[in-house]
Formats: sequence, structure tokens, C-alpha cells
Amino acid sequence: MEPGNQTSMSEFLLLGFSQDSEHQPLLFGLFLSMFVVTVLGNLLIILAISSDSHLHTPMYFFLSNLSFADISFTSTTIPKMLVNIQTQSKSISYAGCITQMYFFMVFGGMDTCLLTVMAYDRFVAICHPLYYPVIMNPHFCVLLVLVSWFISLTYSLIQSLLMLRLSFCTKWVISQFYCELAQALTLACSDTLINYILLYTVIGILGIVPFSGILFSYIRIVSSILRIPSADGKYKAFSTCASHLSVVSLFYVTGLGVYVSSDASSWRGMIASVMYTLVTPMLNPFIYSLRNRDIKRALQKVLGRTLCVQ
Repeated sequence: MEPGNQTSMSEFLLLGFSQDSEHQPLLFGLFLSMFVVTVLGNLLIILAISSDSHLHTPMYFFLSNLSFADISFTSTTIPKMLVNIQTQSKSISYAGCITQMYFFMVFGGMDTCLLTVMAYDRFVAICHPLYYPVIMNPHFCVLLVLVSWFISLTYSLIQSLLMLRLSFCTKWVISQFYCELAQALTLACSDTLINYILLYTVIGILGIVPFSGILFSYIRIVSSILRIPSADGKYKAFSTCASHLSVVSLFYVTGLGVYVSSDASSWRGMIASVMYTLVTPMLNPFIYSLRNRDIKRALQKVLGRTLCVQ
């Protein structure tokens, strides 16, 4: 069969969660609450950082970009899932599915790149503190974020364009609550070799390489912390990267759970997907705010101003 979307069907079916209509209101309320908390929590982090001049540093600049990526990442999948639960529908249009895949890959890639950049920032701050202002200057920080955007946008665009050349002529059922790329590829009846080559290549580049960079950074960080003579100095040094390390661990563990799940339609696969797409972005603001006095202080100012206006 020639490449192309040679089919009369115009939508995919997302099986999602429970087939029992009695459970749908509970699922809708649960996921809506989590989505609202995710958006508000990350928005507060962005507002706190932008409104407090003391937080205009590389670490918080990257954190605000991570919060924006988390909001966008969650907004790519959860609103459509909520609409489908509320309307008792499981469909998503072909164009909507490709669009959802594109933005899911963009913001998922941004999360990976930003976590790696933040690890490098902590490495420079702890291992080379005297050179930190020179190395992590504003122009270099902006460049790191722009490169992250370029990598994520380029891969997502290429993969999405390759999806458009595929024919889907049999099953159009995806056993997830969002259009997951690997599952969609299994439904194609045309040659997907190039798609899989690109998919696994990028998984290696955006998975193994960043993780190796983060691991290397923290090995050097731990080595430097252990050489600090005072216990108080060790605690302060470790506290500056503890939140980031927690977020990295949560992100990679849940992401690994999604991609190694043997059955994506099982409850184990569904829970892993929810953890990856919703729970992790929801917890990130709490992890950073609860362990960071500067963020707490800035959040109190933002909330105080809001209450005064009201």
C-alpha cells in the first residue's frame, strides 16, 4: 500500500479507564481536581519567581520554564480525557490525535532537557562556585533553554510528519486515555520502519544521554559535598539540589514505568501513565516550595497581594 492516510475513518478510539458508567463521575472529579492543582501550583511558581527579584537567578529561571512545560504537558492530554469522560465518548479525531502526539512529545522532551540543564546548573554552582556567575550568565542560560526548545520541536515535528504518511486501515483503537505514539504505530498497515528508527534513536538521545548527564553531574556533586569540612556546609550544599533530585527521580521512574509496561491497557499501565502525565507535574511545585525558603517567601508575597486585592 502506498504511504498516505488512505482510509475512510477519521478518528481514533481512546479506551481510557473504567467502562463502568458508575465510576465515570468519580474519575472525572478526581482528575479534574488534580488538573486544577497542577495548573494552579505551577502558575504560582511562575508568578512567585517573576515577581521576586531575588529569584531572578539561573536556577529559578530554569524552574519557571519547567513549570510552564509541566502545565503545557498536562494540558495536552488531561482536558481531552475529561471531555471524553463527561460526554461518555472515547473518540478523538485523526487531526486531534496527531496534534496531541506532537505537543505531548514537545513538552515531554522539554521536561527531559530542562531537568538535564538544571542538573548542570547545580553541578557548576557546587563544583565550580567561583566561576558560576561567569559560566551561567544570562545569555548562556537563555541559549540552553532555546536549544532545549529547538531539540524538542524538531524531533516532534519530524515524527509527526512521518505519522502523516502512514495508512491506518484496520483497528483504530488505542488502549490509553491519550494518543500514545508507540501504540498508534502498531495500528498502521504501511511501513513504519523509519518511524521506529527515529523513535528509538530519540529515546536513546533524549533518554539515555540526559540521564547519563544528570548521573554524572550528581556523582561530581556528591564528591564535592563530601569534601566540605563542616556538617552545616554539607547540609546547605545538599539542600540546594535535593528538590531537583527528587523531581528527576519521580520523572524518570514514572516515565520508565510507562515505557516498560508489558500491557498498556492494564491497570498497572494506566496508573503509570497517570503518574507520568499528571501526578509528576502536580507534585513538582510542592517539592520545590516545601523544601525552599526563598520560594516559600515569594509565594507568601504573591498570595498576600492577591488577598489584599480581594
